[in-house]
Amino acid sequence: MSDLKARLRDDLTTAIKARDEVRSSTLRMILTAITNAEVAGKEARELSDDDIIGVLTSEAKKRREAATAFAEGGRAAMAEKETAEAAVIADYLPQQLSEQEVVDLVASAVAQVGAAGEGMKAMGKVMGLVQPQVRGRADGAQVAAEVRRQLGAS
Repeated sequence: MSDLKARLRDDLTTAIKARDEVRSSTLRMILTAITNAEVAGKEARELSDDDIIGVLTSEAKKRREAATAFAEGGRAAMAEKETAEAAVIADYLPQQLSEQEVVDLVASAVAQVGAAGEGMKAMGKVMGLVQPQVRGRADGAQVAAEVRRQLGAS
């Protein structure tokens, strides 16, 4: 079993004993998502820590989007619940990159690919280089927006 999965299970036990409803329900949901990912496809497999971070990133994104949708729909209580769940998930994700770090990574990728002046045609090349570096540490939409901004400006 991966270290991260073991940590999630241990923390679930601790949260249940502490009667922390939000943390225990969120951890149950995460572990279920991990199990679903493990049994998806043709044959079951054990997820690595990197794979689990991918699941966590996806779950965190779902919570952020749901919180935004609930807030816009005037359902503050539901938005707070989703935000609280996203905060629990964030505890297990790597430290998030700052906006400046994302700008710098994209700028170096644009230079490395030699995409300056190519415009949007180079988006795939640049994203292909940047994505592995930011996986789990930055929102993909934020990274794509920065790539578009830098390629459009050149």
